[in-house]
Amino acid sequence: MSARIAVVEDNADNRLLVQAILDGAYDIVEFDSGAAAVAGLEAAAPDVVLLDISLPGMDGTEVLRWIRSHERLRDLPVIALTAHAMAGDREKYLAAGFNDYVTKPIVDENVLVAAIRRWLAAGS
Repeated sequence: MSARIAVVEDNADNRLLVQAILDGAYDIVEFDSGAAAVAGLEAAAPDVVLLDISLPGMDGTEVLRWIRSHERLRDLPVIALTAHAMAGDREKYLAAGFNDYVTKPIVDENVLVAAIRRWLAAGS
């Protein structure tokens, strides 16, 4: 059985790109907003979450706080997948509780795949 990756991303093109990169390697479940993720993450039972920061309504850091406060999801590896790539952003998001940080646009798909594999291995 392949690992399940939840992609929380409001941009359809970015979801398509992630799907193309991960296609066949993982079972993908998608959420197009923070509210949709909160409503569906527990039932989706992902092994890793790729979480955009800039989401309409409930942003990625709020979704992360919800995940961390939720008994069954607390230890779920969450990778920030974000266009926030200024100096200090990586440290800021890791300090906020994200397990890892990958910038968009995804220029080198190996960076994303390596981050996913790293956290799947950590969880097994």
